[in-house]
Amino acid sequence: MIATRSRNISVSEASRPLLPRHARLKFDETRQRWVILAPERVLAPDEIAVEVLQLCDGVRSVEAMIDQLAQKYTAERSAIATDVIAMLQDLADKGFLAEARERTP
Repeated sequence: MIATRSRNISVSEASRPLLPRHARLKFDETRQRWVILAPERVLAPDEIAVEVLQLCDGVRSVEAMIDQLAQKYTAERSAIATDVIAMLQDLADKGFLAEARERTP
């Protein structure tokens, strides 16, 4: 079973991020764009951020996300890594991202 930790996350390639229970990524029909809904807050991430957020399932590591995106866009891995980690860290700092942890018995 996966537990989440949503405070003081330091995002690295080993992290397995996911949206915390209080937030969800949803396509807003009215605005015709993806939004992250959280209590009393709405964040409208750009197209690239949405693609990264859709990979944040709590199972996949940031390293795997970077590899997948670098291959998809035939881009330099180090550039993708810098951008993805910075974006995820920013979302984590704002409380829109948690890190999956294996629950210990």
